[in-house]
Order: sequence, then structure tokens, then C-alpha cells
Amino acid sequence: MAKNRIKGDTRIPQHIAIIMDGNGRWAKKRLMPRSFGHKMGMERMIGLMERAFDIGVPYITVYALSTENLKRPEAELNGLYDLIRNHFEKYMDRLCQKGVRLRVIGETHLLPQDVQEILRRSEKKTESYEGKGINIALCYGSRAELVRATNLAVERGEKVTEESLSSLLYTAGQPDPDLLIRTGKEVRLSNFLLWQAAYAELFFSNKMFPEFTDKDLEKAIVWFSGRARRFGKTDEQLAQ
Repeated sequence: MAKNRIKGDTRIPQHIAIIMDGNGRWAKKRLMPRSFGHKMGMERMIGLMERAFDIGVPYITVYALSTENLKRPEAELNGLYDLIRNHFEKYMDRLCQKGVRLRVIGETHLLPQDVQEILRRSEKKTESYEGKGINIALCYGSRAELVRATNLAVERGEKVTEESLSSLLYTAGQPDPDLLIRTGKEVRLSNFLLWQAAYAELFFSNKMFPEFTDKDLEKAIVWFSGRARRFGKTDEQLAQ
């Protein structure tokens, strides 16, 4: 492997969120179908997760399919569903051998029935695991997640607080993302983890997702380690 950028004094994020953008554009530039880009993106996603866990990151959330993405051409969506049908369980079994709990977050009832069953089966295999986790955001939108959480509180007759609302989100029980990475040249959150990422450090890369390497991940973590995480305090208060 190339030179490891991670030193012993590097501060490791407790939760990395990734907007894996640019798969289709990466493929198009190479005169390949968008489905090829999504396949390469899935393989790169697994590689990045493995490297992140090796570094010591306990939680990872990846934005794989937004609710807005459901407006894309049927052929592209079917290609994405076929990736799940043909590869998802194999890849997740490989990752979850590390004792990682898998959660699929989002409005997954909008997916084809057989795809839903594959996702549920993979989740069930790891439901007893604790301490490390993967969240795959499929048919996910942060505004819809917040509406869902608020409605749950209303149904229970509860007064909403920051703590109670957090407990009703898909990521309940996990630390909030402290590093959010977006590839693909775009510099927006695109309705991803709007509540949870309130204090995340935002790292934007011009690379398309399939070309975002392990070294790029290490670079982002080193950059994160150099950030002052004040949470409203002064540098003097942090020093104390």
C-alpha cells in the first residue's frame, strides 16, 4: 500500500458520512453506461468502508440513493436494483464479519419487494452487533426523516426536545457524523443528514466517487484531525 497518512496522534472521526456522488458522470466520461459507474461505485464504497474500519472509524453512513433519485430513468434504477440483488449480501457479509451492525435507512418500502427482502435479511444477520455500524441510506431524504420523527413524537403525545427528536431518527444511539465527505465536485448536502450533520466538518472532493481512493480518505481524516471543533466555545476554553 502507498504511504499511510494516518499517524498515531491523528484524531479519528467517530462517524463518517459520505455522499458518494459522480458514479454516472465517471462512467459517461469513459463512454460506459451509467450502470457500470454505479457498480464501480459500490465496489469503491466497500473498499472505503474496509479502510475506515481498519483506521478505527466505528460508524459510517453512505448516501446510496435519495428519494429524489427515484425520478431517474427506469433503466438506471433497475440497474441499481440489480446491483443490490446480485452483490449486496455478499459485500455486506464481508464487511459485517468485523462485527459491524448494518442498518438500511430511508423509505425502503418504495423499493421492489424482492430488494426489500434482501435488505431485511442482511440487517437481521447483524442485529445483535454493537459498537460499530454501517448505515446505507436508500430512498432516503433528511426532511422526510425529520417529518417521520416528529409524527412519531406526536403519536406518542410527547413534547419534542433535541434529545427526544434525536432518539426518533434512523441513527438513534449512534454518535452524530463529525466528518461528512462529498465527492463529485458538488458543494451541497442534498437533503442528507441535515439534523445529524449540524456540527460535521464538511470535506468536498472534485473527484468522482469511483476514483476516490483510500489515500483520499486518509487525507480527509488528517484534514479533519487538524480542525478546531469548538461547538460555540473559544480557543482558550478548548485549551483548558
